[in-house]
Amino acid sequence: MIQKLSINVDEGHAGLRPEYCSMVEMMTRQTKKAPAPPKAAKARSKEQEIKVKKSLSGSSGPVPEAPLSLPSPYGTQNAAQASAHAAPGDGHSGPDIEALARNFARMIEEGGKVAAAYLKPAVEGRSSPDTAEHVADAVKTLGSVAEYWLTDPEKATRAQTALTTSLIDLWGHTWRRLSGEETKPATPVEQGDKRFKDPSWAANPLYDFLRQAYLITTAWANTMVRDAESVDPVTREKAQFYLRQIAGALSPSNFVVTNPELLRETLQQNGDNLVRGMHMLAQDIEAGKGQLKIRQSDSSKFVLGRDMAVSPGKVVFRNGLIELIQYSPLTKDVYKRPLLVVPPWINKFYVLDLNAEKSFVRYCCENGLTVFLVSWVNPDESHANKGFDAYMQEGVLTAVDAIEKATGERDVTAIGYCVGGTMLAVTLAYMAARGDKRISSATFLTTQVDFTDAGDLKLFVDAARIKAIEESMAKTGYLEGAKMATAFNMLRPNELIWNYVVENYLKGKEPMPFDLLSWNSDSTRMPAANHSFYLRNCYLDNKLAKGEMIVANVPLDLKKVTIPIYNLAAKEDHIAPARSVFTGSKLFGGPMRYVLAGSGHIAGVVNPVRKPKYQYWTGGAPEGTFEEWAAKASETPGSWWGDWLSWLTAQAPDRVRARIPGEGGLPALCDAPGEYVKVKA
Repeated sequence: MIQKLSINVDEGHAGLRPEYCSMVEMMTRQTKKAPAPPKAAKARSKEQEIKVKKSLSGSSGPVPEAPLSLPSPYGTQNAAQASAHAAPGDGHSGPDIEALARNFARMIEEGGKVAAAYLKPAVEGRSSPDTAEHVADAVKTLGSVAEYWLTDPEKATRAQTALTTSLIDLWGHTWRRLSGEETKPATPVEQGDKRFKDPSWAANPLYDFLRQAYLITTAWANTMVRDAESVDPVTREKAQFYLRQIAGALSPSNFVVTNPELLRETLQQNGDNLVRGMHMLAQDIEAGKGQLKIRQSDSSKFVLGRDMAVSPGKVVFRNGLIELIQYSPLTKDVYKRPLLVVPPWINKFYVLDLNAEKSFVRYCCENGLTVFLVSWVNPDESHANKGFDAYMQEGVLTAVDAIEKATGERDVTAIGYCVGGTMLAVTLAYMAARGDKRISSATFLTTQVDFTDAGDLKLFVDAARIKAIEESMAKTGYLEGAKMATAFNMLRPNELIWNYVVENYLKGKEPMPFDLLSWNSDSTRMPAANHSFYLRNCYLDNKLAKGEMIVANVPLDLKKVTIPIYNLAAKEDHIAPARSVFTGSKLFGGPMRYVLAGSGHIAGVVNPVRKPKYQYWTGGAPEGTFEEWAAKASETPGSWWGDWLSWLTAQAPDRVRARIPGEGGLPALCDAPGEYVKVKA
């Protein structure tokens, strides 16, 4: 294969710089025996040096022919420079062949463990991954785009010519670099793309060629999808999604031979990095019960109640669906109106209480709010029939009842986050229809109630896909947490999948402890009835926005919700896009404060006052289009938390003596963070 892919350097190319001749000679040896280390460049013969010098000085003597094969992982520097990249204390001129052989055998052994972990569910008769279904849908979707181009030969020819021309230009650029000419890359690395940060990607013309060819081809493919005019918008969006997955997987940065940093580390470590990586891969497939559960953080460093979910408090109520936590006050007196927090059940609540510095819960307590928070159960088969009505009645409404018992207060303000916010909106519409006024204001954090522009997650939802999900959930009574976690990771494959494949399984590095990523990997299951209702009524049919949703036999109309609302969107949110949140804001019937935070679905919300990373924008009521509102909005540096607190406390400024959890109408059952949050999926 190497001979087929090689090109010969002959006398017609005598303009090559000395370091490239050295590089070619180094490459030749790499194809004949174990990969040559950087110090091997010193070993070329005197006769070879004389021939190269003659050719460069204009002599008619030809440069010896040598097949151009695998590029050196050390770029184009001379031997002394290359030696600087070698492993510290390297006392030999190349990798230890015996160590390489031993590690190769160990890697095969670990590979057997990977295969065993992957096949274990099938052997035990458990459900297998639905990979075939996703592949079939991807082929069908991308086939629709291909059909558009192939039905018009003229368009197809123009598109093919555009790609071919770009690649020919790139080859010319590469050959000029090999000949000694300094040229700027035709396709520079995008700022923030960490895949190609190693200097060898730019220093070595051949690695630079691989990088640019990859980026040119993926950009061309994206253009093909974007310009498929007769393909419906939904199919185009799905095609773009699948193209991101394919492009992410095929990046040259994901393979040892085509990634100079990986190749260098593998040679320096005699392949030990690959053994460690294969061992971790087997562990992660075993942890995922036959599917890869990528470790994004060293979660062993975090213990709930000690390192995360640290705010003091007590569980004061528990039923089969929720634990209600009342947090300890941090002021002598508090606002009279209690605060109820309804987090999503797709993840666990402690993203709002990661640690003392980042804790939104602690911020509320420090500023005189009596905080009650719902901790949802991590469901099993016994919860299969718990639908949206159960989550509303046994969850949110039961929590409001419990707060009244604990504090004596009927007037409550509430926060809903993500799908917890959708549930809060449903509850408010239900309460409005029944004349229940116990929740007198509400805050939505990155929440959708109109799913017309529901973001990338909508790509996973159509009638056929929902039916397949329902059939899968019928076997267990719930949706596995890993499936939802995988869906979220696929929204940003380069950052949340392939980055960790390279770092964990190819470099063999254990991930660093990171509280947010540890929380992200602590997934939850979802009851079959609840998840089915959510997908069909929200994502598929958008019934809440249309006024067609019925919960607990009550038709819901958001226009009847006339209480003040603070609606926070995040500028870079792919799960609840800012435009979608803006559109949903117009469906309510009362005063609306729409605020746009910087960053995304999580970091835009968890932006602590003490160490803010992002800004926020305010611009009055959501009127006109989102783009018109954003153009007129005022930017404020720092966290939105202070703006929200001022809005909230101005509505109900009365204060009372601080309330101690367990000393009111409800006894303490256990310490926060409770028991439900500790159950693993």
